[in-house]
Amino acid sequence: MTINEIEIKTADIKPIKAFYQNVLELPTTQIDNKSICVKIGTSYLKIIEDSKNLLPAYHLAFNIPKNKLQEAINWSINKVKFVKKENKVLITNFETWNANSVYFFDIEGNILEYIARHDLDNATTEQFNSSQILNISEFGIVKDQPDVYGKHLIDTYGLHLFEKNHNSETFTAIGDDNGLLVIVKANRNWYPTETPAKSSSANIKLSNVGIEINLKITE
Repeated sequence: MTINEIEIKTADIKPIKAFYQNVLELPTTQIDNKSICVKIGTSYLKIIEDSKNLLPAYHLAFNIPKNKLQEAINWSINKVKFVKKENKVLITNFETWNANSVYFFDIEGNILEYIARHDLDNATTEQFNSSQILNISEFGIVKDQPDVYGKHLIDTYGLHLFEKNHNSETFTAIGDDNGLLVIVKANRNWYPTETPAKSSSANIKLSNVGIEINLKITE
């Protein structure tokens, strides 16, 4: 499964545009004075200003080459606020997923993640830069019953559970290493932060075995 486009909201378009364009150095197009589109490898992130609502924190993960996690940390260390433990950048080992990742925040407190998935054939010898942020590989969805919503996605769109994950009533993952929808229970803290998961609206464009899928997530 691939995540082609994610559409989310922001309280103020200018600082978040500056973050993706100047901090993460990703190609950013101004759609109009209230929205932008960020090219993240093979995926797109569309961000729309909505200053009327207090917006919750979104969670997005970006695949990077499986051998470049430390280089990604070094490249970003003076750019972003990483989640740390004992003053060191916290590197999480997902043993069953065969992946390692680090977490950081954008300018609005959204939880972002670089993840190196060792079962993907994407190693490179080139020095890490923004062009090695390969795609949006995860997007977080908040539902009261993650397992029930996951079953709905499977039954309706022909998607499938992520076989490497221990799916449960509080945490369900749909998809594969290339693209995952991570469904969590409301008020469960986004790992590894103290930020509670709150329901949020988003539009998601997926491809799965050649079929295009549009999901509209409501609060």
